[in-house]
Amino acid sequence: MATHQEADGTDPVADAVDGLTELWTTAAEDASVRLSPYQLRALHALEAAPGANLTMLADRLDAGLPTVSRLCDRLEAAGLLVRDAVPHNRREVRLSLTAHGRDVLAEVAVLRSRALAAVVDAMEPDDRAGLERGLRAFAAARRNRPPGDGS
Repeated sequence: MATHQEADGTDPVADAVDGLTELWTTAAEDASVRLSPYQLRALHALEAAPGANLTMLADRLDAGLPTVSRLCDRLEAAGLLVRDAVPHNRREVRLSLTAHGRDVLAEVAVLRSRALAAVVDAMEPDDRAGLERGLRAFAAARRNRPPGDGS
């Protein structure tokens, strides 16, 4: 993938993504329940796939089952998720967010939106419009990319 590098070797796209990542991480850390990026990914994965089991979550997080099991132990202890045995297979465990877990995700989303809005509001109108055009083009290019195409 070719990126535009400045004469001094910096990559403005990578710098912008790093800045956005920092905003996102800070918002998660500022929530009433401090979450690591990994914990937040797990909660988002469970929000997208309620009732997932440990294997599905491990696949989503690209992590081993013991690691994900310990992660779920911590999230359950914090009251963010519950484990329920599957009725027809008592050895399988279903993972679901609690109301508190959903509330924390909503809080993080609000904090992230506020942080991003503050940065975007500080931009000049023409720059903001350019950013919006660029992000729409990025989203379209990403949607149109064949699955598994890492190039």
